[in-house]
Amino acid sequence: MIRTWSGALRGPASGFDVAGQGRAMIRTAAAAESAVGDAPARSAGRLRDRGAADARWRAYVALCKPRVVSLVVFTALVSMCLAAPDAPLSWTVMLAGVLGVTLAAASAAVLNQVADRDIDALMRRTMGRPLPTHRLHLAEALGLAAVLGVAALLVLGLAVNLLTAALALVTLIGYAVVYTRWLKWRTPQNIVLGGAAGAAPALIGWTAATGALAPGALSLFLIVFVWTPAHFWPLAIARRADYAAAGVPMLPLTHGLAFTRGRILAYAVALVPVSLMPCVAGLSGPVYGVGALLLGCEFVRRAAALRRRGGDAAAMALFRYSISYLTMLFALMLMDRWLMALLAILMR
Repeated sequence: MIRTWSGALRGPASGFDVAGQGRAMIRTAAAAESAVGDAPARSAGRLRDRGAADARWRAYVALCKPRVVSLVVFTALVSMCLAAPDAPLSWTVMLAGVLGVTLAAASAAVLNQVADRDIDALMRRTMGRPLPTHRLHLAEALGLAAVLGVAALLVLGLAVNLLTAALALVTLIGYAVVYTRWLKWRTPQNIVLGGAAGAAPALIGWTAATGALAPGALSLFLIVFVWTPAHFWPLAIARRADYAAAGVPMLPLTHGLAFTRGRILAYAVALVPVSLMPCVAGLSGPVYGVGALLLGCEFVRRAAALRRRGGDAAAMALFRYSISYLTMLFALMLMDRWLMALLAILMR
């Protein structure tokens, strides 16, 4: 009888084992519980990896100074549109020109941060950049600059013209090497002389559209060239402690605040007639002329206020206005050109 009940517990002849099946069910449940318990950890790991990848991409973008590059590209684009009034610009050339200028400007921005990585770590305004914070390594930054620079020269040389590629190369060397590594440390007039590199995109845009330089291109170049000191020195006043800590001989440190404020006002006054040169060159009409005059007078008013009061808040306000000024000035050039074209069509 005992054998009979024992056989019954084992189950029928198919070999079913109640105890063994129970142990299997326990093992299955434990494995399922373990898998459920590991799921949040795996999900958190994926989120961390995704966050790290996003942070690296943001660091690469920050190296390229997108806000500065956008203003550079805008001036070059306006120059392209103004350069060939009688012959519509090819979309292929325009897109290639914009892409090439964007890549070249981004490469110059990266090289600038590579060269300034030591002093950037000493300045509050720049200590959060990718290289001082070690979010990216020096080799990664140099690799990015090389890829962007080579790509820019290939695009401009093959899809636009060789003159434009040559100007882009000279501008890249002028900004990243001559200005950043030499002029910045040698003379308080660094931003005046280095302003040529910042004004060069106006020439590059012109040659991209026409394949040659002309007096009209020089008028656009001079606007940015004269604007640069009046734009940058207010920032140098407000951030003079940073430049002193880094040992950079900016004008407010070498010649004093009063002298620098006077120079800002002088460049703002000079900018008014220079901004009207496109009208003299036949690039723009009365709409631009009136707008440029109003914008320039406001620039002079703010610069005069800075000279009288001289506070850091007024300096930063003038710095921010200078960015808006250049953007609106070149936007007015485009608007004026479109209105003149529309008027010509209506008068036919």
